Amino acid sequence: MCGIVGLLVKTAALQERLGELMVPMLIGMSDRGPDSAGMAVFSDPLPEGQRQISLYSGLTDAGSMYDWHGLVAALNRALGVAASARVRGNQAVIAFEGPVAPVRQWVTGYAPALHVMSAGRSIDLFKDIGTPAEVAERYGFESLRGTHLVGHTRMATESAVTPDRAHPFTAGEDFCLVHNGSLSNPNGIRRMLEPRGIHFDTDNDTEAACRFLEWRLREGDNLPGALQKGFEALDGFYTFLMGTATELALIRDPFACKPAVVAETDDYVAIASEFRSLAHLPGVKHANVFEPAPEEMYVWKR
Repeated sequence: MCGIVGLLVKTAALQERLGELMVPMLIGMSDRGPDSAGMAVFSDPLPEGQRQISLYSGLTDAGSMYDWHGLVAALNRALGVAASARVRGNQAVIAFEGPVAPVRQWVTGYAPALHVMSAGRSIDLFKDIGTPAEVAERYGFESLRGTHLVGHTRMATESAVTPDRAHPFTAGEDFCLVHNGSLSNPNGIRRMLEPRGIHFDTDNDTEAACRFLEWRLREGDNLPGALQKGFEALDGFYTFLMGTATELALIRDPFACKPAVVAETDDYVAIASEFRSLAHLPGVKHANVFEPAPEEMYVWKR
């Protein structure tokens, strides 16, 4: 059992309050996921030639005292990418000029204990072990700003409680997925994707779904097309909530065993596993509140 939450806001005023509105949503799902928590935040994209990666230092000896400025200086000396860092707790966002692959490869060689959590022009990702309230305070979630976000509280059932197995999972650039449920065929998905050069970081079943759907996007499918192939390939009980640079998407399996509720107004779209995480939102009494249907796609654009 896990908790999922998502919020897409449509006004500049609410973009400034994105984290403030989301923290009660995340903490409201504590009973569904006390082991770890995470959040992916999307904001206006960097210019075309720039990218950013989110890095986690909690597995290094230095932890939250990691020398990020030393890493940036070494990165700039090695690759000349005009990198800079924004630091929160065990996480730093490194922004730079140029493509992701050379920077990711350099980071892996320079500091193998660092964990690359996300990459792209729009996404900034935080996840860690602890209760949702502890993780939210550790990373200052309340002050986060942006256009939309995806959050998760985890109760581990099929793999260890570690930061890299917390949700959201990411693949490629500006794509993330959170999951409530369990898949019965993640190993089959891995065996299908690995010969295509797709690398897996964990044994978590959610990572299989995330990498499958992102692979379909890279193969040329639009998001609804990728989700349709997901219905055909992914077996199990699941509610998936996904974020891209411009969209939130929600699907449930054909049996719809895992709960979800949506509240939609002119100002926002909010999603949670249970309504109690939506009850504090402004204007929710007048929202269109509904339970998503099984095996149906719901896609909202910013």
